[in-house]
Amino acid sequence: MKKRAATSRTSMKTRVRKITKRRPRSVPKNFQKKKIQEYVKTGIEGLDQLLDKGIPRGSSVIIAGGAGSGKTIMCLQTIYNAAKDGKKVLYMSFEETEERLLDHMKAFGWDVAKLPNRKDFVVKMCSIYDITRLLEAMMAKAEGDLMIDINPIMIPKGFKPDIVVIDSVTAIASAFQGKDTYRSYIENLFRYLQREGVTSFMITETEEVPTVFSPTGVEEFLADGVIVLYSLRKGDIRQNAIEVLKLRGASHMKKVVAMRVVSGVGIEVYPEQEVFGDIK
Repeated sequence: MKKRAATSRTSMKTRVRKITKRRPRSVPKNFQKKKIQEYVKTGIEGLDQLLDKGIPRGSSVIIAGGAGSGKTIMCLQTIYNAAKDGKKVLYMSFEETEERLLDHMKAFGWDVAKLPNRKDFVVKMCSIYDITRLLEAMMAKAEGDLMIDINPIMIPKGFKPDIVVIDSVTAIASAFQGKDTYRSYIENLFRYLQREGVTSFMITETEEVPTVFSPTGVEEFLADGVIVLYSLRKGDIRQNAIEVLKLRGASHMKKVVAMRVVSGVGIEVYPEQEVFGDIK
């Protein structure tokens, strides 16, 4: 009996030893690790609080608001903060020159000459009518399929930005001769930016208290996010406010809060100070 028990213990040890020597299972070739979502911060403290984790990388966000609501300043401030963190940024302007935009930035203390890599901060002014005429001709020839032609027209050759600002989508829409052609173009533009993983901010001009946040309405449907800047009149006083109306794939605070443009600083947002007025 003792001999049998000893033999049993020996065989058990042998089995354990064999098990421990087994190689781990190989990972299947088609196995893919779960992609970790990256987020983009604006660097504007109060706004980043509204956005919680931030804007999902690769999102297209409409920045809507009336004249003087702070849209351009907010976008310039955001890309300047991103450039300080080493991101490549592009500001596409159809209305203001590079010199004028850089002067705006200097007034708030944002000196692009002091950035870690100045060449990664690009401001490009384009003639909207020249571009739209060229795009319309290309689209007519390609029957609306413009995916491969957008890049060399919109983005400087050899430059791959992390963030793009388009100022403004309203200007682009007004320059197209046909609504169908414009819609086809804007759909292709959204798809192109998404495919390239570019985070984009698209400025749109609206009424002071808008009910529609883009030229045709299709833009806000295609966009992943909509941030609205308000300029509200209360008697003889105007109050600026901001709202994250939607942000696909991310949580955010759903309320209208106070904001203001501070000289030498830029946009300041106050998440705890809600604004109530003629906002529907």
